[in-house]
Amino acid sequence: MQLEVLADADEVARKAAALIAREARAAVAARGRFAMALSGGSTPWLMLGRLAAEDVPWPGVQIFQVDERVAPEGDLDRNLTHLRECLIERVPIRPTQFHPMPVEAADLGLAAAQYAAALRAVAGSPPVLDLVHLGIGADGHTASLVPGDSVLDVTDADVGLTGSYQGWRRMTLTYPTLNRARRVLWLVTGETKAHALARLRAGDGSIPAGRVRQENALVLADRAAVRAP
Repeated sequence: MQLEVLADADEVARKAAALIAREARAAVAARGRFAMALSGGSTPWLMLGRLAAEDVPWPGVQIFQVDERVAPEGDLDRNLTHLRECLIERVPIRPTQFHPMPVEAADLGLAAAQYAAALRAVAGSPPVLDLVHLGIGADGHTASLVPGDSVLDVTDADVGLTGSYQGWRRMTLTYPTLNRARRVLWLVTGETKAHALARLRAGDGSIPAGRVRQENALVLADRAAVRAP
């Protein structure tokens, strides 16, 4: 795992946007497409706003979600709401290039299986994403892989469902999907994340984030997040 420390959240967002754009150009040149999965959070929304202004070969880009709350469309707690505002509505991609998690479906189990099928259709079987963007919670969760949830033990599906966490059920990519990614990009900002980041960097498998492979991982963090916890 590589770590790059930047001054603040804005600098983290700027660096992350430039890196994603560079990875997208390289992937499209090499393989004809760039498939990435995006998480939510305040710093990621800054990053996506900057990404919209970067030199990205958008016709070759496929965008998935890392996780999503089971909530109605337009809900401000949905990652999708902010993802659309910050990026999707500002760049020239077709509807077939953007894959929102179908959390409004009546049968969530079937919906998770259908999302896994969409991943396979774009990124192969098993699907290999070019880049997965992750964050980390103060409790060590990442994506919607949360402490104590049975989704942590899913090894035979690329997309899973959680129980209730902070008031919401969620759909999430599972460890098998995250750990096949060619690049994992962590964005970690703020002093409340310092302890969790230290455990992540130490490879602490007792927290959910610590079970994500570190070989292809880059952490972009601000100074507050790397202070001693």
